[in-house]
Amino acid sequence: METKNISHSPETSASKSFGITLDNEEVLSFKLSNKNGMIVQIINYGATVTSLQIPTSGGNLVDVVLGFDNLESYLASYNLPSAPYFGTTVGRYAGRIDKGAFTLNNKSFQLNTNNNENALHGGNIGFGKKVWNVTNLTSGDNPSITFSLLSPDLDENFPGTLHVDLTYTLTEKNELELEYKATSTKDTVINLTHHSYFNLDGHDATVLNQEMIIESDKILETNAGNIPTGKFTALSNHDFDFRSPKKCPASIDHSFVLEATNNVVAQLFSSKNNLQMSVFTDQPSVHIYVGGNCFDILKGKENANYHSSSGICFETQNFPDAPNHDHFPNSVLKKGETYQQKTIYKFENIN
Repeated sequence: METKNISHSPETSASKSFGITLDNEEVLSFKLSNKNGMIVQIINYGATVTSLQIPTSGGNLVDVVLGFDNLESYLASYNLPSAPYFGTTVGRYAGRIDKGAFTLNNKSFQLNTNNNENALHGGNIGFGKKVWNVTNLTSGDNPSITFSLLSPDLDENFPGTLHVDLTYTLTEKNELELEYKATSTKDTVINLTHHSYFNLDGHDATVLNQEMIIESDKILETNAGNIPTGKFTALSNHDFDFRSPKKCPASIDHSFVLEATNNVVAQLFSSKNNLQMSVFTDQPSVHIYVGGNCFDILKGKENANYHSSSGICFETQNFPDAPNHDHFPNSVLKKGETYQQKTIYKFENIN
């Protein structure tokens, strides 16, 4: 195995230029591939997955995530009527925080609000809009890449300087494994997630013909502003009971409660490509969202027209608004402690 330590991400054989930010920073695209022919491409803008090509039993490669061909479209996507966050790393806090406010150690914090009157996905300039450093790159079996980010104290008004490492590993079992670690100089709140929109029929198709399973018997109840009320909705006889396979719904934006295990928490199935994706996580919830609409303003990669059912997100994370609910899982990262999170997306032929 070959290991490279990279400070400011010079171009290597594994990377190519993907564009220049408005601040004149070069963004690079990195490629990992395994012996089975699976290929993932990731840019250091937002530590974003731009392409995930899976070999099918028919001998083809199918790109199963939505994305853009160039940096300009990723930048422009944040100006769409609803920003899609294609493939990005979401932080400091994934999901919504009610009115962008929370109290920590008897001190009140007011975050920037960017979703009606609430804070969503880290605020105005969340982790998906930042250029990350590439700090490690390995080749050979199970190749990996580590992205690192330093988020300063009071970034988007969150307390503490936060140091985040995210390692993507492409295993020989056709898994894309994400391992997050973070430390803070002050007590803070944190909730990181990955925001790829998956489509096992191909990124230019619809997900409505695919079936899914979610191993959950309850979702978070939310109010009209999509903020958790603190209560739970049982899924027996509910449209969103996916404990047995059902087709992806045309509209869903809900957090499913998981019993913390490292078993499969969700699956997606494509009969067209004889392909299944299994999601493993150590997080207490998976937020399911069907979308991808670019409103005929931007074209997706390969000139695709993305619409409101182009892809489905499996955002493995803590509960939205957990800092404001004592009975929700802990969202506080204490100074000197380490936040860790692991999620795996595994791809296989349907037996």
